[in-house]
This record gives sequence, structure tokens and C-alpha cells, in this order.
Amino acid sequence: MMTRKLFGTDGIRGTANSHPMTPEVALRVAMAAGRQFIGTGGHRPLTVIGKDTRLSGYMLEPALTAGFVSIGMDVVLVGPMPTPAVAMLTRSFRADLGVVISASHNPFEDNGIKLFGPDGFKLSDEVEAEIEMRMSNGLDAYLAGPAALGRARRLEDAGGRYIEFVKSSFPRGSRLDGLKIVVDCANGAAYKVAPRVLFELGAEVIPIAVEPNGFNINAKCGAVAPQAMCEAVVAHGADLGIALDGDADRVMIADETGRLIDGDQIMALVAAFWHRSGLLKGHGVVATVMSNLGLERYLGGLGLSLVRTAVGDRYVVEKMRADGYNLGGEQSGHIVFSDYATTGDGLIAALQVLAVLVGAQRPLSEVARVFAPLPQLLKNVRFAQGAPLEDDRVKQAIADGEQRLSGSGRVLIRKSGTEPLIRVMAEGEDEGLVHQVVDEIAATIERAASGNR
Repeated sequence: MMTRKLFGTDGIRGTANSHPMTPEVALRVAMAAGRQFIGTGGHRPLTVIGKDTRLSGYMLEPALTAGFVSIGMDVVLVGPMPTPAVAMLTRSFRADLGVVISASHNPFEDNGIKLFGPDGFKLSDEVEAEIEMRMSNGLDAYLAGPAALGRARRLEDAGGRYIEFVKSSFPRGSRLDGLKIVVDCANGAAYKVAPRVLFELGAEVIPIAVEPNGFNINAKCGAVAPQAMCEAVVAHGADLGIALDGDADRVMIADETGRLIDGDQIMALVAAFWHRSGLLKGHGVVATVMSNLGLERYLGGLGLSLVRTAVGDRYVVEKMRADGYNLGGEQSGHIVFSDYATTGDGLIAALQVLAVLVGAQRPLSEVARVFAPLPQLLKNVRFAQGAPLEDDRVKQAIADGEQRLSGSGRVLIRKSGTEPLIRVMAEGEDEGLVHQVVDEIAATIERAASGNR
């Protein structure tokens, strides 16, 4: 099996203007990916390119465009637009490929390249490996002649198309009239479309973090830093708050008291509602290894299963497609509703929660906290180089932690696919023991990473 060096769990990602996030790499990715998919749309070759609001998007967008045009593909540029919007537009245009320039929840210094196939789904590991192979095997052979070069144009109504698409996922005849909603757009890709969707459905909208300047995406705002949203909910007496991340494919929600509702609670809430309504397919939910045991137990009590995958919403989607599920996601707020979208969509997820709320006619605090999560702690340990997880001391610390939690919890250790981090997670009945186990494993990894004995 071919291995990947550039692609991680969510495309290619890194510090802007440093390898691999350089114009040269972007150009080569476009040529190789374009060649991989050219002709699959059944018409003149076409690529859709969207981005978030990072300054470096201005550097990577023309490099990608040049790469596609050079091999004879036309390009439609949609500007700042949520990741799921690009997936939708790729299918809508019957394009060969969709590209999103975004590092999602990362700070502005980073950027990334995500690719969608003509079906609007993220690419498999195998296809990404094939693209990398093409990048290193003579791209000049792909160059089109002067008369066969592609053309690039901007799509002015991309936002309007996406707004109508998202609104169509809300139950027909339902409205948000009378609801006051704070929406935190993370100074990111949804800063125009998210407030508009909620307003057009009838809500009173209080938008925050909607003034991107190229540097402030995800900065003390959005799904990764929802405190500002929670405080705004309380300050404005709002019914709830919605916090999206930089590319709007994930969401965190706060009830009217400012308490957060994470992806696990969202999945539990919607799964129960859809199960009662006969809408849930697959008789269960797909989530990752990070989801709380409390979710698994809650679904089990309803006679539903929780199927776990590796971390990454595309692995969730792959399992959903393979086994016929229509609801899945991650604790972090990537929620996938396959009846409507091919990837995580923060706005669609928020609307599904709002649909339950409108039907219940009760405060969100009484509706959305449907299970008691087991105590869970996650620590990120940054490392500069080496392989700390191969250290014998680390292996022993992990084994000790697993033994201590055996029968009442679990330990999960994984290396991030997008950052130089090792994530140490444990959960169990005894909160104190969970903290001890995580602290001891994290400290051991830190010593190994620094070379200390």
C-alpha cells in the first residue's frame, strides 16, 4: 500500500509559506490532483476553489488556479466560503474536483488544502497517495498546449446558492420566529452566510466575530474558543449561541445559560429525535474513538448502537456510506447529516438542533443535555522531533494507566494528524483517577520528547 507524506487526516496542512504550504507545492498539488480527476465530470474539465479568510489564501489561491489552468482545467473561484459549501458546489456544478484552502480551526499562521472528489466527498487515503505519487513523477507531461489552457472565473452568487441549500435542510414549514440567537463566525468563512441563514429563517440574530482581517480567524472566538459566544448569549439574553470554526464545518452550541453543548450531546439529541420520528438510518450513530462512553451508553439504552472509527470526519463518512448510517460525527463538533451533506456542516448541524428546540417549545437547557458524560480529560503534548510514543517509559506508563482504569474506563493515545501533538485522553467513573492517569502519561511523554531520563 502506498504511503502518504503530505496528506494528513484532513488534507495538507502547515505553516503558510513554509513547506508544504508554499505556492510551489500548491501548484504541483493542483496539477497532480487535476490530472487524477480530469474528465470525470462528463464535460469540459472543471475545478471549484473556495477558501477561508486567512491572509495566505491570497497566495495559495492563484498558485492552485495556475496549476489547474496549466493542465487544461477551468476554475470557478467562490472566495471565502464554508468547506461544506465547496463540497455542495462541486456536486452542483458537476465539477471534476473541489478544493478548499483552509486550516480549519488552526490559527491564521497555518493554512491547508482539502480536496473533494466529483461526488462531493473527501478523498480516500489511497487516492491521496496516488496524487502524491503523481506529484513526484514528471508533471510536465500533463501540461496543455497554448490553445487548450483552462480559464478561471469568479462565481458571484456562491453565497446565495449555499444559503438556500442550508435552509432546505430545516423542516418545511418550521420557522425560527421569536428566537434570539448569537452566532460566532470565528472571523472565518461563514461570516456572511451564517447570520443570513438564521435571519432568513426568522430569528433575531446577534452576529459576533464577523470582521475578518486576514489575521484574526479563530483568534479567541469560534468553536475552538467559544467563551466569547457563551458570554454573549448571557449578556444579550439569547435563547442559544452557535459557534462555528474557521471553515464552518464544525459547531459548538451554548444553551440560554451559556453552558456548552458539544458534538456528542448534539448527536445524542438528534439521534433520539430522529429515532422517534423514524428518520434515523442504520439503527445507530457513527462516531470516533474520542466520543464519550456516556454517549455510547445513552444510545444503547435506546436500543441504538454507537459505531466508532479513527479520528477524522472523513473516516466517519466512509463508515456511514459503507453501512447505511445517516448520522455521525465527532465530539469536537464535526457532525455529518448524510441526508443533506457529504461532509461536516456546522450550520446544518445547528439547524437540526434548532428543529428539535422548535418542536419541544422548551428552553435548550432542558432539551439538549440528554446524557451525563463520564469524566473525561484530554491533554495535548507538543513535541519537536523524534517518536516519543516508541519510548519504553511511555509504553509502560500507558500500560499502567490502562490497567488502573480497566473495567471502569479507557485510555486513548494518538498522534495528531495535523499538528506536532500527541493527544492523551482518558475517561472513567472516577474523575480523580482519570486526572492522575492523564497527568502521569503526559508527563512521561514530555520527558521522553525532551530527552530527559
